[in-house]
Amino acid sequence: MKKSSPAEGTVNLAHCVRLPLSSATVNCVATLIRARRKKIRSRWRALNDGRIAVIVLAHLRNDEWLADLAGGAGVSASTVRRWVLEVTGLLAARSPRLDRALAKVAWEGGCVVLLDGTLVRTRRRSGQGNRKNYSDEHKAHGPLFLALTDARGRLLWIPSARRGACGEITAARYD
Repeated sequence: MKKSSPAEGTVNLAHCVRLPLSSATVNCVATLIRARRKKIRSRWRALNDGRIAVIVLAHLRNDEWLADLAGGAGVSASTVRRWVLEVTGLLAARSPRLDRALAKVAWEGGCVVLLDGTLVRTRRRSGQGNRKNYSDEHKAHGPLFLALTDARGRLLWIPSARRGACGEITAARYD
């Protein structure tokens, strides 16, 4: 019986993912990245702004592993993590404040707003961060998001994520 030797070197394999995103969403995120690069005077990135936007949106939309996305793009996982944190901050900076959202509803003559929360299920974390993201109500791990909508159901405001163990009413009191 002949023993076979292991393959030498590593082979990067990439898989395709179909993202249900509009081109306007990708262009919006790419424009935010481009403006940020101009502001901080960054000369270059490993990938262009559109590819970075698609990678970040793939992580945010499908909860893809950073290492998987990084391997397909030819960059490190820490680079993809830095991109995700940067884009998340850029998107959060564009969101309106609560007082402005409520003032807009009052100016348009609305008198009813709806506040609801949901737990976004994620993979279980290990270590110290495990319990604070576990919701006993939903029996799952993940952050808790609240959303404020008008009477027609149009999204007006979303605060920052709370830990999953926090109740919806408690999160609403904090915000």
